[in-house]
Amino acid sequence: MADTLSADNVHAVFKAYDVRGIAPDQIDEALARATGLAYVQVLGVDSVVVGHDMRPSSPGLAGAFAEGATEAGADVVMIGLASTDQLYFASGFLGRAGVMFTASHNPAQYNGIKMCRAHAVPVGADTGLAEIRDRVVAGVVPDAVGTGSISSHDVLEAYAAHLLTLAPVSGRRLKVVVDAGNGMAGHTAPAVFGRLGHDVVEVVPMYFELDGTFPNHDANPIDAETLVDLQARVVAEGADVGLAFDGDADRCFLVDERGVAVSPSTLTALIAARELAKHPGSTVIHNLITSRAVPQLVEELGGRPVRTRVGHSYIKATMAETDAVFGGEHSGHFYFRDFWRADSGMLAALHALAALAETDLPLSALLAQYERYPLSGEINSTVADQGEVIAAVEAAYAGREGVSTDRLDGLSVLHADWAFNVRGSNTEPLLRLNAEGKDQQTMTTVRDEVLSMIRGAR
Repeated sequence: MADTLSADNVHAVFKAYDVRGIAPDQIDEALARATGLAYVQVLGVDSVVVGHDMRPSSPGLAGAFAEGATEAGADVVMIGLASTDQLYFASGFLGRAGVMFTASHNPAQYNGIKMCRAHAVPVGADTGLAEIRDRVVAGVVPDAVGTGSISSHDVLEAYAAHLLTLAPVSGRRLKVVVDAGNGMAGHTAPAVFGRLGHDVVEVVPMYFELDGTFPNHDANPIDAETLVDLQARVVAEGADVGLAFDGDADRCFLVDERGVAVSPSTLTALIAARELAKHPGSTVIHNLITSRAVPQLVEELGGRPVRTRVGHSYIKATMAETDAVFGGEHSGHFYFRDFWRADSGMLAALHALAALAETDLPLSALLAQYERYPLSGEINSTVADQGEVIAAVEAAYAGREGVSTDRLDGLSVLHADWAFNVRGSNTEPLLRLNAEGKDQQTMTTVRDEVLSMIRGAR
């Protein structure tokens, strides 16, 4: 059996924002218990709330973590099966540090650990995660402070009720197809939509059975292939909208009444408009691969757009610094000041339903005002040397008339008629390209030009 506590393995699974790896080869109960001990010792917390997803290994890992945390003297509240945003709710609602066992959208053989301080404040490499990792490598031992307690607390109904206070849905009755992908939305969606009632939302469920082997498709809606079933079902049912959630249900993607996938940038713009209507003049965060339509709209509505790097730790930190009311990422993460600055796919979905229910328009017509630029979507290319290829692309555009560049995250190249960003993956030898243009032909031209440079260089 693999030594999961070896220095090489611990360094491999502790990432910039979380712990992630194959279970049990890289992440097992010994690693979870040691992480529980180190987590309590490093963060100095006396209580922690723990949730887990539906993966077969998750309950055992969560229980082992709880044992380690209690050995370090902390009291543990187990909330059982939960989406990641339900764990964030529990952390805020109960005022406790929080830990979620999930591998999000990763395939079935993976598992992981997401950690936060009380009130859903994130823990990343620079805010405690690296120190936790180092303590696990060194070999943690319990402090001589006694053993904490383990108790249970079901927060699902409180979570559902809280979300509906933030985005109440009323107006015309909607028919909604929900694809849970056999992930945690199969747990949370019935609680949330059940409170709305059949007279408000008629739910057509798809793959609500909790199954961490993902028998129908990967629970990763940023992959267009995973949306095919939902798109077909929306059209077949004559539904108003389709919702697709990832495995831990902290991300949400929309499909309109025609079966067409909606860009997360478009949903970001819609929610930004709703939040600015409630909080005029507020700051809205968008990451650098989000469409330029978002900051343009925010400015037109009297808000202040702030651009950040990709990644939840950057978004949440910038939200705290600027007191932003909302933040959106092109990956389908949506962050809300009223939700402890945490991301919630379900809350984003409720905003979309609330906006749609208030009108007589189909979703495609409602969203047309937010779709200003054709987008390429994220295109991945395998390369041998990320930095070398990015430098070559930068050199190719340097000095072109009307072009500016920046290195906030990878390489962004900006022009009045088009823009693109090329970023390296943190975990794979990939470059990720996102491009947009003033029209389809412009976007296609710049997309293909950059791709030819990237793929020609490899």
